Amino acid sequence: MSRDTVVAKRYAKALFEVASQEQGTLEVEQELKAIVGAIQSNDEIERFLTTPNISDSDKLNALNRALQGKLSQSVINTVELLVKRRRTDILPDLLESYVKLKGDSLGMADANVYSTYPLNEHEQEAVAAEFGQVVHKTIRVNNIVDKSLLGGLKVVIGDTLYDGSISNKLARLEKSFNDKHSR
Repeated sequence: MSRDTVVAKRYAKALFEVASQEQGTLEVEQELKAIVGAIQSNDEIERFLTTPNISDSDKLNALNRALQGKLSQSVINTVELLVKRRRTDILPDLLESYVKLKGDSLGMADANVYSTYPLNEHEQEAVAAEFGQVVHKTIRVNNIVDKSLLGGLKVVIGDTLYDGSISNKLARLEKSFNDKHSR
């Protein structure tokens, strides 16, 4: 685990504790997603925040003008702290850690479900129910279309991969065949 990830987890834990006290954990998650998305989708914002020649006070003034009234004070305070400490680069890791903390506290987990076509609502519910029983949590499905799978599903929950894709089965069959014939 990198040092940045450890630092991001600390910030996420502190922010989660504040959000829990204010009963706003979901809102804080949405606000973090919005700010991370805005920074990642706009190179100018990212350069502005990471350029050492721009003073922290100029960055903070610009952020306050842009964010005031749009984000909760706890998220604004966290972003300001990251600017002052020149750590805005950890915002994506902070978001990831925050989402995991929130999910753990609510008995929820996010699952990235890779399929060859977009799953309809009924299929997503079936996947959520099936894997919810496996991990003993309520599953939120994020469906990602990946034509290279050929068929089947690949599900990632946290650090665990459940690969039932046809491409993976063919790869295992090929490896088994090669192992038998290389002796």
